[in-house]
Amino acid sequence: MAEAGILIVGAGPSGLALAAVLQRRGVESVIAVDRRPAGANTSRAAVIHARTLEVLEPLGVTSTLTGQGLRIPTFRVRDRDRVLVTIDLSGISSAYQFALMLPQDRTEQILLNRLETLGGAVTRPCELVSFTETSDGVEATLLDNGTTRTVRASWIVGCDGMHSRVRDQAGIAFSGAEYQQSFVLADVRMDWPLGREEVSLFFSPAGLVVVAPLPREHFRIVATIDDAPELPSRSFMQELIDTRGPSARPGHIHDIVWSSRFRIHHRVAQTPRSGRVLLCGDAAHVHSPAGGQGMNTGIQDAVSLAEVLAQGADSAALDMWAAERHRVANDIVAFTDRMTRLATMKSSGGQAIRNAAISIAGHMPFLRSEFARRIAELNID
Repeated sequence: MAEAGILIVGAGPSGLALAAVLQRRGVESVIAVDRRPAGANTSRAAVIHARTLEVLEPLGVTSTLTGQGLRIPTFRVRDRDRVLVTIDLSGISSAYQFALMLPQDRTEQILLNRLETLGGAVTRPCELVSFTETSDGVEATLLDNGTTRTVRASWIVGCDGMHSRVRDQAGIAFSGAEYQQSFVLADVRMDWPLGREEVSLFFSPAGLVVVAPLPREHFRIVATIDDAPELPSRSFMQELIDTRGPSARPGHIHDIVWSSRFRIHHRVAQTPRSGRVLLCGDAAHVHSPAGGQGMNTGIQDAVSLAEVLAQGADSAALDMWAAERHRVANDIVAFTDRMTRLATMKSSGGQAIRNAAISIAGHMPFLRSEFARRIAELNID
């Protein structure tokens, strides 16, 4: 039976950040496993906010991230050709006065490279089959490249996503619901009249569409729709841009790099800690992609947990960590839920009132500044 101090299940952004920080802090016997044979090469997440860049500084990856990503200083909410509000990140209290656009597969690769440079590794494909908790740890059964083996660890950390086996086997409730709308997502090459200096959110009568620049001259398009195809085509995405985006100078999509349809949930685990079981990222909370908060919050879960574990894993300190991250998760789920419901309302009267209220709020500097702080997650300690 192999012995480990910490068993990390899942090597997405949260699991990789946790493993890398633990490795940097000199924590011994960390085992990180992931059921996928290799990291994903496509992803929904594409933005890294200021607070996340700050917490990753000690790990030594922030300069690499900012060197590969695209710095966007502005979010603009629009109703077709009319600007409702401009959110300027250039005045936030951070060294990173921008949203960094970088596809999640690149973020994962940078974190993995750092982990390996520090002497760590991820075992793939290696799947958690089951585990039992003891008074001083857990015994986990793993399916490691087709071979069953057992690992004994002091702690098991579920970084294994919304359908977390760690969370389910620990019996931790995951309450919430699924949104009625489907979302479509596509990375495209296109001619775009609004340039590459802003993330544009169109609150149009036909529905929501978000357009964000990415590195390599790509753009990310996300939209809500009632009945979406599994793999949205170029013509399907073009129709969304034509009916929801700018009308005076419409965008033109040349080709699709990749596309997907997905449903979203808003759920929070009852607790991110139960005995020797800990949860980070989507295993602990899932929510709307509004504002690009998900991956950022998960990485912050992981970095803060790594510090507690590196300092001796005091039970009271872990309880404090769990209480704080649970509070943050509930706050972000509520915030993104409000944004999503605001953006997807269907009645024409409600849309008119919403757009008028947003426009009025846009003339109030305090509200613009506060929303910029919120988007950048600088409201999180």
